[in-house]
Amino acid sequence: MGHTPHILAEEFPRDAEKIAHLAETDPHFARLVDQYREVNRAVHRAETLVEPTDDLHENELRKERMRLKDVIARALAERQPTS
Repeated sequence: MGHTPHILAEEFPRDAEKIAHLAETDPHFARLVDQYREVNRAVHRAETLVEPTDDLHENELRKERMRLKDVIARALAERQPTS
């Protein structure tokens, strides 16, 4: 298993500009992005043993990251940026 952080712009390369725009203009979307980054950082720190944790907790963090990624993907599909 790799220890590379799952950056949203890399997870959704075609939507990088849309992510940035929505994070600036949509408070709900911005909260989702912040939550994703927080959980993603915790996963990365656990994987690299900067902040070791037990396997159960690490797996729960990964599940939460995946859940947030799914919510963000749905939000990207539903919302169009306004110019």
